[in-house]
Amino acid sequence: MLDRKPAAAIPGGNAVNGARLYQSCMGCHSLGENDVGPRHRGVVGRAAGSVPDYAYSAALRKSGLVWTPANLDKWLTNPQKLVPSTKMYFSVVKPQDRADIIAYLAQQK
Repeated sequence: MLDRKPAAAIPGGNAVNGARLYQSCMGCHSLGENDVGPRHRGVVGRAAGSVPDYAYSAALRKSGLVWTPANLDKWLTNPQKLVPSTKMYFSVVKPQDRADIIAYLAQQK
């Protein structure tokens, strides 16, 4: 089930550690520019598949997702389970690492 509530911080997320962990995301993403993946600045609260000038999969564009912290947690756990046929396969195994990354992204407005 998708979380459709307004964006809120993930409890217990450490944004400082999230900034360090985010470096592993930078092989495909950046905060300010589209790359292999779409830019992440402002991702928390944004509709999935909505960054201009990025070629999303049809599955993600049609998903109806909003990147709430809860949906980001599900996405980072297993993107293919949340949105089958999406381009992203990378996952973050540890719940605390996901919470930290999401806390960091929530600060990147």
